[in-house]
Amino acid sequence: MAASATSQVPDALKEGLVRFALATGELSPVERLSEQLKGESAEFLRAQVLMGTGRTAEGVEALKHVAEGQYHRAEAALLLGRYWAAQGSIPETRQWFEHAVRIGFGETRQEAGYRLAELELRSGRSEKAGQVLAKMEAGFWAANGYLNLSSEYARSDLNPTRALVALRVAMAMAERDLDADRKDHLLNRLRVRAGYLALQNGEPDKAIGFLEKVSLESDNTPQALYLHGLALAEKGNHRASMQSWHRAKKFPLAFSGVADAWIAMGRGFDLSGYLGQAGEAYLAANAAFESERVTLRKLATGIREQGAYKSLVEDAQASDLEWFLADSRTLTQPRMAYLLDFLAQPEAQRAVRRVAELRALGQSLAQQQRDLGIFSQSLTDQLVLLDARDDGEATELRERQMTLVRDLEKLSAKSLDAGQADVLRSVSATLAASADSLQELKGRVSARPSTIRKQLDQTRTLTNQAAQLSAQSLFLAQQAEKHLDQLALDYVREQDNEMANAIDKTAQQIAHLYEYLALESLAEAIQ
Repeated sequence: MAASATSQVPDALKEGLVRFALATGELSPVERLSEQLKGESAEFLRAQVLMGTGRTAEGVEALKHVAEGQYHRAEAALLLGRYWAAQGSIPETRQWFEHAVRIGFGETRQEAGYRLAELELRSGRSEKAGQVLAKMEAGFWAANGYLNLSSEYARSDLNPTRALVALRVAMAMAERDLDADRKDHLLNRLRVRAGYLALQNGEPDKAIGFLEKVSLESDNTPQALYLHGLALAEKGNHRASMQSWHRAKKFPLAFSGVADAWIAMGRGFDLSGYLGQAGEAYLAANAAFESERVTLRKLATGIREQGAYKSLVEDAQASDLEWFLADSRTLTQPRMAYLLDFLAQPEAQRAVRRVAELRALGQSLAQQQRDLGIFSQSLTDQLVLLDARDDGEATELRERQMTLVRDLEKLSAKSLDAGQADVLRSVSATLAASADSLQELKGRVSARPSTIRKQLDQTRTLTNQAAQLSAQSLFLAQQAEKHLDQLALDYVREQDNEMANAIDKTAQQIAHLYEYLALESLAEAIQ
């Protein structure tokens, strides 16, 4: 049935359907179709379908053949490099990425260069990575490469100068990215990182210059505001620094820098000489952290009862306001903040994607079972109808046919003129043709139940296969959801620990403040 469906697709549409399936991940409907492709891209598309449908060994060999051919050589080499990187084979990974860089162009060459530089960094060869990046064209991939190089320099160098230089290069590269949204997001990350390193290097003015360029509508904004306040405080401008921290406080505590901003407010009042307000700020921060721990415990309960996918992913996409983390002090939904922060972990991204894909597969299989069930019932109803009916209509037609033949024989026995004889011959020919048609009809009617039974058997076989696949996908989905639940619970536990540490910090600050006030009162009493 699938083969007949794919054979009916016009040749002009086949390649487009396969490309669409590769883009969406819905590969099973086009697996047979990919074998019928023709043209320059046929072998490359077929190799991708093989890789995506679990026929990895065949897909790898097909990609190697493409990489040695005339068309899509660099794209095939890039895919082979990704495959061997996932397998942990460094020599093969380096070989194919270098091949893609050597023969490729455009986005393919840029991505291959980025991945090759990343491989060199993981191998501890930062200088080699720098050489690879230096040969890349400006754009998104080069900017990310220099960002990673900067992080490596920051880890290995006591002085952040090299890391800052790499970040400046990364920002210049990012400016050349043609994708505006992607460029803005990357530039925000780079500027926050550069501001932090400048602060570490004792250059608050330079830090302020970087941080003031960060968008106020980004998930990097709260951290940028906190660091901006630190830079201003280092210059002695405590009033302006508290304004930055106050703005950072309006974001959910899930974002980096928000909890620090709450604590910094108290320190800012303290340094400004407003000790009473400093105490109030510390107490407010303490209350906010305690409240957040309550919401985190509710989130953990929701994950245990409903699963992480429901509690984090689906609830974050809902538009209702009655949710466990709804809070009047936030400008954005806290649930989205936790989801974004959780998905910053690559393993969490893979876990969420796997659950989503398995759920979609389960829904697709369930729909196929329903469709097959309807089709099976339709075939069964036809069989019942055919079995219940006799060949009464055909018998009646044959009897009428015989009556007409007998009448015609009687007329033929009479004396007729030439015109009447011609009419009788014409009627006789018509009756002979109708007799043949009736005989064919009888054969088709008698063969129809057999054909329907064969279709019914095929349908039942497909239904059983769909049920088995559905059971397997359900089992895999349950396992994937358990893994995601564990990751989410570990994340919530980590967030709760951070809130506990923040509470300890505010408690210490409050204790120091009260101790200072007690000593001041004692000194005044002695005087």
